[in-house]
Amino acid sequence: MPARILLALDTPDLALALGQARAAGEAVDGVKLGLEFFLANGPAGVLAVGALGRPIFLDLKFHDIPNTVVGAVKSVLRLKPMMLNVHAGGGPAMLRAAAEAVRAAGEGRPLLIAVTVLTSLGDEDLAAVGQGPSVAGQARRLAALAQAEGCDGVVCAGSDIAAIRAACGPGFKLVVPGLRPAGAAVQDQKRVMTPGEAAGLGADFLVIGRPITGAADPAAAACAIRREIGIDGAARR
Repeated sequence: MPARILLALDTPDLALALGQARAAGEAVDGVKLGLEFFLANGPAGVLAVGALGRPIFLDLKFHDIPNTVVGAVKSVLRLKPMMLNVHAGGGPAMLRAAAEAVRAAGEGRPLLIAVTVLTSLGDEDLAAVGQGPSVAGQARRLAALAQAEGCDGVVCAGSDIAAIRAACGPGFKLVVPGLRPAGAAVQDQKRVMTPGEAAGLGADFLVIGRPITGAADPAAAACAIRREIGIDGAARR
């Protein structure tokens, strides 16, 4: 199945986020709302974006003791996200508890995705906090842990797709941020890849923000990315 494009609405401004989602239109398959947006607008903001009919990846990266994470997961389930996430570094008990809470939601439940290693981090950053020996090894290890504890997939850098796919199999969802079309600025990312490269390696969801939201014509920019990854026509809902 072709990769799906999720538009990252990385702003605390609700009106701007709504405008960006509308401007991208049917050229994206859903939107990603993160911590910056959620802290500024709360559940009401998520529902306002959801009212546009876009599937939502709620990117809040829960990481706490199992009981607290279960409570947080249950609190956001009422917002009906298509996908939500936790940090794989929270450990087996936390991952297992989160997965059980999501499964208890029954039919129509969201996907539970675990964050492996942030795309802003490199080997030297992991060494500074006592992890490693490499980003690639840590990402693969955390992905295997997340799968074993019942998660549906992971967030990973494009450079980690092949190894995680080999370790976790074809049904495990891979959500890939840090993507930049050829020639675009890398900005605050350390491990980047083009959307076409990520899709070719087997990514399921491509999280793309500034290359679309910062374009003069966001819909045209998104359509160009769709062509790059081999998708014709409007987004799937």
